[in-house]
Amino acid sequence: MPARAIQQEFGKELDLNWIIDAKPGAGGAIGTVAAARAAPDGKTLLMAASSHFVTAALGAKPFYDPIKDFTPVANIGNQSYILMVNANLPVKTAADFVRYAKANPGVLNYNSAGVGSSTHLAMAYFAKFAGLEMQHVPYKGTQEAVTDVTGGRGHAVIVPTAGVGVYLQESRLRVIGLTALKRSTLLPHIPTLAESGVPGFVFESWFGLLAPAATPAPVVEKLNAAVNKVIAIKEVRERLHNLGIESGYLNVEGFNKLFLADRELMTRLVKEAGITRD
Repeated sequence: MPARAIQQEFGKELDLNWIIDAKPGAGGAIGTVAAARAAPDGKTLLMAASSHFVTAALGAKPFYDPIKDFTPVANIGNQSYILMVNANLPVKTAADFVRYAKANPGVLNYNSAGVGSSTHLAMAYFAKFAGLEMQHVPYKGTQEAVTDVTGGRGHAVIVPTAGVGVYLQESRLRVIGLTALKRSTLLPHIPTLAESGVPGFVFESWFGLLAPAATPAPVVEKLNAAVNKVIAIKEVRERLHNLGIESGYLNVEGFNKLFLADRELMTRLVKEAGITRD
């Protein structure tokens, strides 16, 4: 997880002993609520991602407001995704895939790691963006979703770049492209979907730190500077890369803009794709 990748150096930079207090449950809501209600002193932070907004976008009523209860602190990095299909499909590029799907409306399906997951949002967005009619098949996790595409029971799946190496060696899968704005330094041989047939399409997830809403601006600025210094360290960058994360360097204002823009995107994606919790 990104928090562990920066934990040691972040603590040294601020002369604090940072403890990672995992609070699983309720789709991450338990840990999020705990962070929102913590003292706004810069000593309790939430490791968040783009999924921070999904619960609210799905129409649920969490015990926190994803915007009002938090102050964006720093971007740690971004993660992109890879579109893969069963190798028996007669497609090799994004353009091929779009043509084939349009010629066979409603015939193709795509798997995901569950309703509202990033893998679901990414593929639903891709289908909407390219004007494709495809059926969604949710699974309990990414591995199960990929396994059924590998076996031919599913046609397509989008997976995070983290841990994708094992799938790249599978002859029954074909890589179509990367969802990022530009090629990944981790996987430079994989073209983006935009350059291989779907111009303008981009889908990435951010990872970053949020503080309770009333955290003073000087404290936020200090934390932001510390994060940017830490992710510039070679060893930290390598740890993040091993997680499939491209290091991100944004000041407080820049991360706040990303944070708010992502809220708009996630809300729009859920609405346009017709995604519901049921």
